Amino acid sequence: MPGVATPPAELTERAPAAPRTGPALLALAAAGLVVSVQQTLVIPVLPQLMRLFDASVSAVTWVFTASLLAGAVATPVLSRLGDMYGKKRMIMLAMGLLLAGSVVCALSGSLGVLVAGRTLQGTSAALIPLAIGMIRDTFPAERITTAIGVVSATMGVGGTAGMIVTGLIADRTEGHRPIFWVAAGLAAAGLALVRLCAPDNGARVGGRPDIPGAAVLAACLLCLLLGVSEGNRWGWTSAGVLALFGGAAVLCAAWVAVELRVREPLVRLALLVGPKSLSANLASALLGFSMFATFTLIAGLVQARRDEVGYGLDGSVLDVGLYMLPNTVTMLVMSMLSGRIAARIGPAYTLALGSAFVAVSYLWLAVSVSHAYDMLAFSTIQGVGFGIAYAALGTLAVRHVPMDQSGIASGINSLVRTTGGSVAGAVTAAVLSAHTIAGTSVPSQGAYQLCFAIVAAGGLLAAVVAAGHGLRHG
Repeated sequence: MPGVATPPAELTERAPAAPRTGPALLALAAAGLVVSVQQTLVIPVLPQLMRLFDASVSAVTWVFTASLLAGAVATPVLSRLGDMYGKKRMIMLAMGLLLAGSVVCALSGSLGVLVAGRTLQGTSAALIPLAIGMIRDTFPAERITTAIGVVSATMGVGGTAGMIVTGLIADRTEGHRPIFWVAAGLAAAGLALVRLCAPDNGARVGGRPDIPGAAVLAACLLCLLLGVSEGNRWGWTSAGVLALFGGAAVLCAAWVAVELRVREPLVRLALLVGPKSLSANLASALLGFSMFATFTLIAGLVQARRDEVGYGLDGSVLDVGLYMLPNTVTMLVMSMLSGRIAARIGPAYTLALGSAFVAVSYLWLAVSVSHAYDMLAFSTIQGVGFGIAYAALGTLAVRHVPMDQSGIASGINSLVRTTGGSVAGAVTAAVLSAHTIAGTSVPSQGAYQLCFAIVAAGGLLAAVVAAGHGLRHG
């Protein structure tokens, strides 16, 4: 394939293991936790921001959407730069941007400034794939899957922690600033830990960055994800959404043409659609679909008032996080055990096992959502599933690629997971808005249960894809 160079032999050999991997893993996990916290930190306070800035729902939603889009663009770019110039350097850049964005948000007095700060925060999404690439480069082989599992688990743990932190603060304050000062403090602590403890000895290839490829890919992702995120509000057949999807298709074709011609492409296409990469990326998109659906569906269901709509758990913002605490515990425990499971049955079948647990957790809620124990059982089983699955997925994404491409391989896998999450938001929003209580705009209980059934199907399909990967490639 034009533009695909064979890496030097010395780059395909494993780098020497870091003498002390414990502090490094602690630093990477702490940084990943901070990044994950910021992703869900604002979800519970969106209604409060509407009142504070006297803004519409569509305007305030940009506080979340801007972060998502920035992360989608930054992930492949920073991941590739990490392979070229050092992953620690790019991790520290991501944490620095998170810190700067948190301070901007904390000082913001208008919605526009707040969205700008959230955009800076969103670029930190590149940290997780960079951390996975660093682990693959520097940790001993027998610790890689477990270490990836611990870092990957921070995505779920941080999401829950963000809801709890916001709930605690929102119950005691009126404004948004305290939430972002907390985020700034956490970012500063994470940055210091990475600076002191993370290794800086992975493979580096140097070279010139693929600026045209990065620019075209960024434009393509912006069109695609903006179309997905705004489809329900603008209308899926509206001129704006159709133009965005059409633009994304044209830009995608242009990006492929660029990557096939440049000597050092941003993304080697085999990492996206190669025989071993395609199934790992498809499973990642399906799991992203399942995980991101949790935050919006569970929050709505827990906070619904039974005496008003006939269902719900009459909970607060804080209760949403508390119901997800079992998820945090089981995810952490299973992420640390995932290395042993993968050593016994292989990462592909481990991913299939974890995805099956994810499907079962959503099937539970598709059948019964009326009791607190339903939510606790869901949370516990889902944590088991994601704890097993994400560790195996991170390993599967990078195990077959040269050492000098581990960052971008993990970045692409993370990017398709984000895309799957964006699709989940659009699908569940469409279902909830289409099935409402008669005479109101409030989603019915059946709408929630249908969403859970759809998400369960996504988890089950991920299990099938992973099992197929295991049968074909071992």
